[in-house]
Order: sequence, then structure tokens, then C-alpha cells
Amino acid sequence: MRVPRLVVLVMMVAAVASANVVRPVKPVIQVAVLLDTSNSMDGLIDQARTQLWRVVNELATAKKNGVSPDLRVALYEYGNDGLPAAKGHIRKVLALTTDLDKVSEELFALKTNGGSEYCGQVIDEATKGLDWSASNNDLKLIFIAGNEEFTQGSVNFREACKRAIAKGIVVNTIFCGDRQEGINTHWKDGADLADGSFLTINQNERVAEIPAPQDKEIARLGAELNKTYIAYGENGSAGAGRQAAQDSNAVAAAPSVNVARQAAKAKAVYSNASWDLVDAKKEGAVDLDKINPKDLPAEMQKMTPAERKTYVAAKEKQRADIQSQIKKLDVERTKYIAEEMKKQKPGSSTLDRAVISATRSTGEKKGYRFE
Repeated sequence: MRVPRLVVLVMMVAAVASANVVRPVKPVIQVAVLLDTSNSMDGLIDQARTQLWRVVNELATAKKNGVSPDLRVALYEYGNDGLPAAKGHIRKVLALTTDLDKVSEELFALKTNGGSEYCGQVIDEATKGLDWSASNNDLKLIFIAGNEEFTQGSVNFREACKRAIAKGIVVNTIFCGDRQEGINTHWKDGADLADGSFLTINQNERVAEIPAPQDKEIARLGAELNKTYIAYGENGSAGAGRQAAQDSNAVAAAPSVNVARQAAKAKAVYSNASWDLVDAKKEGAVDLDKINPKDLPAEMQKMTPAERKTYVAAKEKQRADIQSQIKKLDVERTKYIAEEMKKQKPGSSTLDRAVISATRSTGEKKGYRFE
């Protein structure tokens, strides 16, 4: 039967329109965390470990032009005399990565020792040594935290901060101690030079535990969520093991840390496409029709391609359902905690508050909106 010419024309126009659909560019938030690991900084490292998931939950609310960003985190340690003096007692622990479990793993592995803190040099190394986005629309942030003079070392911090902001990288400085001392030791100068925020924290402050009615169920659902992951390929076993290990670290740290972690696992920024088949398929990183059966878990190896697709789709739906329940409970929990905090005496500022405050300040200037 001949198709009417008008119908053919409409189909052609629709095809052209579909081919030319402009999808919104996904924004990126890149965060490099530079931690002083000298002897006096055990409290700072503990805050970084236990507050990571609070920060992730906050950044997960960000949107630019209605689109949620990818989150990539890098980690450096400096001021540790256990590191080679020839390299300024500095180590790049992690390049920019979306693997937040790996970030947590490395934070729990950090140890303090000694103390020659070269702030200018570590800022310079992070500026030059990471794969920063070339787009001015993306959010590129360095957070450096410590408590010694900002002027130490052979690299002039003023020049280092100028080089960072020239690449669109905002440097935020977090002094662990008295605000006036941070000003006197030039931490504020570093932030001012690179359009950043100067903040002070009490690195030894312990965040108060506020139990909430939703905690037990969020923790239970978080454990169920892990069952929806399908470890595959050469990274599968390590990735699944790391996920379980960081759950254990969070549980051991404090109930609130575990609940914050499980809430973060329900967000889009928590992606494990490098080892999980569900995330990999969602991001287009794997073709289930072409995947080598040897890369699959035993229960999937004898499946047909159609059966594999059904199996992965079922896990994806199960995950989405659990994540939806966690998100709902987390909204209720957040409101409850906020009300309970009003009844308590305000504590000192901590690392998570400093990072969240500075990220919001810079992000809003670049058109990001936070819930």
C-alpha cells in the first residue's frame, strides 16, 4: 500500500527534528580536597572521614539550568613528614574521580605524621596535576585545610593562587583555629587572591549525634540497596568489596554517619559504572548484547542476551524503588534533625559546614541552585 506523500513528509520532518534535539549539557562539580596530615591534624582527618557523606548529600541537591551535575573529587595530603622531602611532603592520593567509595576508602587510610606544610606548593600541584574541566560553566574548587603559616615552602602561595584562578579554579582556605590567627598567617590572603572563601573551623569538634525516627529504616534499606548491584568485569569484585567496606566504616564511625552514607547512595551522584552492570548500562558504558559472558557473575553467564536485559532491568527497578523510599525518609529525617538542632546550643564550625558554605557561595554565582 502506498504511503500518502503528506505522511512521508511528516515522518521525515520528525526524524530530522529528533536528530537535531539539543540535550542539555551535564554540568560538572570538581572538588580537590587538600588536607594537612601533620601530627596536630587527627581531628581534621576524622572530620573528613565522617562528614564526607553529609557533603555529598548537600552537593547532590545542586542543579544548573535544571540539570543535576556530575560530582568528581580529588584528594591530596600535605605536611606529612613520612612523605619524601624532595616532593614537598605532598602526595596526590586520588585524581578527580566519581568513585565516592574510593574517596572514603582513602580518607580512612590517611595517617598523620610530622609537619612541614607547604600550602603554595600543594595548591600548585593540584592546579597543574589534575584534569580540570576547560569549561567556565563548571564548578572547579580547591579546599585547603590546615593550621600552620600559609607562607611556608619554596612556592609562593600568591603566585600559586593566581595560577589557579587563571584556570577558573576557586581556592577556598580553611584554617583550623582562631580566625584572627588565620588572617595573620595569610590564609585569608590565599582565598582573596583566588575568589574563594576564607573559613575557620574547630578541627576537634565532635558533631552531636541526634537520633531520628527514620534512622533504622534508612540503614536497613541501604543494606537492601547493595543487593541490587551486579559486580562485573575486572573491577567488579574490588568495587563490591569496597562498597561493603565503606558501609562498615560508616557503621563503626557513628549511626548518623551510616545514615548519611545510605542517603547518599540513593542519589544520582553515587554512581559505580566502573564495576556495576546496572549503572554501566544506564550510562551507556556497556552493551549487554556484546558483553563477554566471562565478565559476568556466575548466575548470568548462561543467560541469553534477552534474559540478561530482563535481569538487569529488574535490578534497576528494584534499586529505583529502594532509592525512592530512602529519599522520602531522608527528607523527613532532615526536617526532624533541623528542629532538634534548634533546641541545642550551636557548636563550633566543622569541615562539612565550611565546604558546604563555600560551595554554595561560589556555585550560586555561577548559576547553580541548591535545595
